Amino acid sequence: MEKTIISTNENQNKNLFKFLIPSLFGLLLFVIPLPYGSLFKLEGLSPVNIGIGFLAELIKIFLADYLVNIALVVILTSAVLSVISKFINIKNEFIKNLLNVSPLWLSFRLLGALFIFMTVFKVGPEIIHSELTGEVVLGLLPSLLAIFLVSGFLLPLVVDFGLMDLLGTLVSKYMYKLFKVPGRAAVDTISSWLGDGTLGIIITDTQYKQGFYTAKEACIISVCFSLVSLPFSTVIADQLGFMPLFVPFYLTVCVASLACALIMPRIYPLNKVKNTTYNNVKHLKEDLVPEGVNIFKFGFEKAMDRASTAPSFKDIIINGFKTVVDMYLALLPLVMAWGTLSLMVAEFTPFFNIISIPVVFILELLGIPDAAAAAPAVLVGFTDMFLPSIMVSGDGISQITQFIIGALSITQLIYLTETGAVILKSDIPLKLKDLFILFIVRTLIALPIITIISKLIFSI
Repeated sequence: MEKTIISTNENQNKNLFKFLIPSLFGLLLFVIPLPYGSLFKLEGLSPVNIGIGFLAELIKIFLADYLVNIALVVILTSAVLSVISKFINIKNEFIKNLLNVSPLWLSFRLLGALFIFMTVFKVGPEIIHSELTGEVVLGLLPSLLAIFLVSGFLLPLVVDFGLMDLLGTLVSKYMYKLFKVPGRAAVDTISSWLGDGTLGIIITDTQYKQGFYTAKEACIISVCFSLVSLPFSTVIADQLGFMPLFVPFYLTVCVASLACALIMPRIYPLNKVKNTTYNNVKHLKEDLVPEGVNIFKFGFEKAMDRASTAPSFKDIIINGFKTVVDMYLALLPLVMAWGTLSLMVAEFTPFFNIISIPVVFILELLGIPDAAAAAPAVLVGFTDMFLPSIMVSGDGISQITQFIIGALSITQLIYLTETGAVILKSDIPLKLKDLFILFIVRTLIALPIITIISKLIFSI
């Protein structure tokens, strides 16, 4: 009996350390913002960031001269190996699933390879490699390379050792009542808000495939909680000259995003998504806190249970390597292809001017100045987050209109050059048509709210 008690205590102590040490690093890397820009005097560091964002910025700073060439090699390799896979028998299941893709996805990989080659070496039609199209997407790739690398290996610290179970339990009561999602979605939100929107989607996709989220929950989280990061928001504000007004600017974004998160899970199309799990895996549903039980104690016990089944260091490295290779070879070509095509349509065709004609009426109804000039910027955000602010940054556009479009572009959340491409590549069950509908829904909810707040700000 005494031996059994000692053995149990040893296991409890072991699980406690397995929970505490990785979770502490997970908090520092994914949740807690620190003033890294002040601690390390390097140009290019954000003043305040979460650890994973800081590491990604370090990679971008120290490998600045190489990241574009690395992206070129990765995307060309993806295209070449995907073509070769059609002619050979691949026995390894992971490599086979990664390379032997459908004709549609293969065409995008080839297109991505063609576009990045033409953009890097400035060959072919300028419409493809101009500073308004291919160059814009090429500028995004170093950030994606860096964030995918660090998140692929470090993500287990927050999802596999009990941290999400503890934090999720603490906010579960409010998250489900308000937003129809488990409490652990709060970690996705914080990682997106302080780190990168694509990071939140990667976490969501991982949790969905493990059974922690249903299809509906994964869809809600990816389009309502994978928020544009704080550093990216400062770039938009700075571009439009609103850094002196950044606090009210970002609060406007937060209020509008909160309204979207409250409303969208209850209306079409999210309310029609089924509550089934990925490939019918067991649904690891969050337990409700029993009456009279301390919520922290209950969450801590769940965290300890999770830590007891955590993967080994070897498994983390192997799975991390697979995750990074998958994101690099499968996602980067898609971002290059989709992003360049979208920007070509936005910049060199009248498509967005034509489809935005009804938007002019809505903007005029809301009393927004320069409605005709601003209308295309309302819809063009579906292609890229930076395009709307670029389109209204001229001297001829009213300041309040610039404020509204800038805040709206951040709130719209779904961009084909970044988050949209990541969602399409993931196993989250949302198609291109769904993303466009959700983009329109977010816009219709957020636009009136942003307009009202903006008018109050500029009337003070």
